[in-house]
Amino acid sequence: METITLGAVSITRVREYFGSVDMTPATFFPDIPKGVWDDGASWLAPHFLGADTDVVHSAIQTWLLRSEGRTILVDTGVGNHKERPYAPVWSRLDTDFLANLARAGVEPEDVDVVINTHLHVDHVGWNTRLEGRRWVPTFPNATYLMPKDDFDFWNPANGHKPLLGRGNQNVFEDSVAPVHEAGQTLLWENSHRIDAGLSLDAAPGHTPGSSVLTLSSGTDRAVFVGDMLHSPAQVLEPDANSCFCEDPAGARATRRKVLGWAADHNALLIPAHLGGHGAAEVTRDADKFAIKGWAPFTPYAEQS
Repeated sequence: METITLGAVSITRVREYFGSVDMTPATFFPDIPKGVWDDGASWLAPHFLGADTDVVHSAIQTWLLRSEGRTILVDTGVGNHKERPYAPVWSRLDTDFLANLARAGVEPEDVDVVINTHLHVDHVGWNTRLEGRRWVPTFPNATYLMPKDDFDFWNPANGHKPLLGRGNQNVFEDSVAPVHEAGQTLLWENSHRIDAGLSLDAAPGHTPGSSVLTLSSGTDRAVFVGDMLHSPAQVLEPDANSCFCEDPAGARATRRKVLGWAADHNALLIPAHLGGHGAAEVTRDADKFAIKGWAPFTPYAEQS
């Protein structure tokens, strides 16, 4: 199953990549003790760890929403043909993402709204495609919703020195600026209402402009959390950040706040990069969290 329906909103998982990100758990999640990975190997591998548990597995995927007659994409992955000299795992990819989107019934011209939860390399790549020697918006009829705080932070003209450093090199120039120059961006702050059932809210920490998308339709709830967490191990260890979190204290506070809301409202938790079933239901016991169950999306095997 690649599509589920919550209330009046359908959610489809569109795949770009699944497999190793060439990082060990200790490097990716320096705050998580080795014993957590060892004890969790039986359920973390192979969807979130390699079978030998010494490499992190990650999914790059876009969430396709159909809501109130509009077609909405949540994050746009890595993209093809992009020069990423300091992030070689994402450099010069040539994936079938647009074909996968077409198999879900959507052509680029059909997309009404693109949501970038934040502006990291693996969330904005398909914002643009190469046309001759120019990067142009992939989705010519869409409004691209970008957090203004991230737009300003990652704009090279502003001279910020992010934790990710050169790992995001070229990303603003080839995947953000061309869309802005085409007049297709809406830079929002604090919160933004998309329609009656979908709203964006600032959730800083991972990056200054990181955001979450909340779905509330009928009695169903879900929250798309971007990179608030990269592994389900962070549900059990909510104070553990990834090595890419710009504001560690802010990231911890955001994670606990959103996990608490999801548990209290029986909301499906949908991160950007989970393989396996892609999303989870969580419960809480005071300040501790656990995974209650998984979404019904079909797990997928590692791509070559």
